[in-house]
Amino acid sequence: MKALERRQAIIELLCERRTEKIENLAFEFSVNECTIRRDIQELSLSYPIYTKTGTYGGVYVAEDYYLGKQYLRSEEKELLEQLSLSLGDDQKKTLQSIIRRFGRPSSLK
Repeated sequence: MKALERRQAIIELLCERRTEKIENLAFEFSVNECTIRRDIQELSLSYPIYTKTGTYGGVYVAEDYYLGKQYLRSEEKELLEQLSLSLGDDQKKTLQSIIRRFGRPSSLK
């Protein structure tokens, strides 16, 4: 498996499991831990993943990130927020729910 294929598989796995240990990834992909660390470093430039040390250490993907999820662009979100001001209470709640679901979380901006 080439590095690009392995990295794609790692991000897909992290999006499914949400967290994993470096040691487990190294075993699963039959590479050493240094290779996985380099992969994680490279992936963290494009994806919201991070590492933690200690008892609960490992590799984590941001809570609100899912591979392939599309978010509203900032101008789309702003327009919907402006439109919500002219709506009734029930419609406003529905539109705010849509904005929360498809709006980009602040951690991904």
